[in-house]
Amino acid sequence: MPQVMEFKLPDLGEGLTEAEIVRWLVAVGDVVEVDQPVVEVETAKAMVEVPCPYGGVVTARFGEEGTELPVGAPLITVAVGAGSEPEPAAVAESSGSGNVLVGYGTDHSRPARRKRVARPAAMAAAAVAAPVAAVAAVAAAAPAAPAAPAQASGPVPVISPLVRKLARDNGVDLRALRGSGPEGLILRADVEAALRAPAPAAQAAATPVAAPEGATRIPLKGLRGAVAEKLSRSRREIPEATCWVDADATELMAARAAMNAAAGPKISVLALLARICTAALARYPELNSTVDLAANEIVRLPSVHLGFAAQTERGLVVPVVRDAQSRSPESLSAEFGRLTELARTGKLAPADLTGGTFTLNNYGVFGVDGSTPIINHPEAAMLGVGRIVDKPWVHEGQLAVRKVVQLSLTFDHRVCDGGAAGGFLRYVADCVESPAVLLRSL
Repeated sequence: MPQVMEFKLPDLGEGLTEAEIVRWLVAVGDVVEVDQPVVEVETAKAMVEVPCPYGGVVTARFGEEGTELPVGAPLITVAVGAGSEPEPAAVAESSGSGNVLVGYGTDHSRPARRKRVARPAAMAAAAVAAPVAAVAAVAAAAPAAPAAPAQASGPVPVISPLVRKLARDNGVDLRALRGSGPEGLILRADVEAALRAPAPAAQAAATPVAAPEGATRIPLKGLRGAVAEKLSRSRREIPEATCWVDADATELMAARAAMNAAAGPKISVLALLARICTAALARYPELNSTVDLAANEIVRLPSVHLGFAAQTERGLVVPVVRDAQSRSPESLSAEFGRLTELARTGKLAPADLTGGTFTLNNYGVFGVDGSTPIINHPEAAMLGVGRIVDKPWVHEGQLAVRKVVQLSLTFDHRVCDGGAAGGFLRYVADCVESPAVLLRSL
């Protein structure tokens, strides 16, 4: 008799506690191999193909496309052939398949495979006739109605330290929450729902908004929901301020043209602005920091992990260039190009979207001059760059047509005062107007 193995939604890392089923890559009755992707899910950070650690015949799937599942909930069951032991992916490392999720470090070029092949009659019959009790046991393990609230005494059903920290930082009593995970496990989503919930006195106001006929309701979940929560938290926690300045970018554009006329890879404007930013952060390190509310401390960070805004079909994402302070404009340009392509094709790993310490937002590509961007929590600042456009400008005492850009800096007023923020922005503008100024910092 084949052994029916249950494969649960694995821990996706990076603090992710749930995922939405986007597309099934296998059907009941399909034969799957070890490490074959079986489902494509969307987390709050990226699209991920989840490989199955067992080889055999799929006997059941749990959840329709569009369903959100918590980590640990059953995904599929696989009937492993008689006389063969389950072969987890961890045991198959020597074959090169690896035991990591697709999208978390495996080869992104590997296509998803859906196979319907002839099966040995004995195995097919055994799979179809898999013990009802086994499948019923798996179904019973699927998420059911929310568990009762945690009791006033005894252990709190929380596994993730990130969930505990989120609750502690925001004053949420975990014992008062109703866990939506397996066996009442409290998930990050439960804490975030408690933070979004109105105060008891205002509960009456928390009624669905009346919408006119023909209106469309779009659920705030997945990437869009994560963005909404992050921006709301930023506005809720960070006392931000914005300063801005117009700069003559004519010399910067001329320097870029000279670089690209020489042999070698092309250098993007974003890469030059990024190199200017890292030099400015070396002078004003308070803007490359974060605020630890639990310890009531400002934490200045040793490396610049530079995030940049990239628009995709799934919405706005912010990939992160690691150790940007040690990269040349050529290296920065190549990394921006690589991450942008991954973003457009939906192949960014969650690790590519986390850990940023400062964000560069080039909204000029949308044809606008200025903006007051919301800080990418838990960072302390963001530099916005408008379009570079010909404008009348006084240059060397004469009115001339120059290439002008508006720069805006939104910063956390807890980490520095206006003097540091203004000094940072003025230094960036000076480097844009006269790239030779940057040479003093290289």
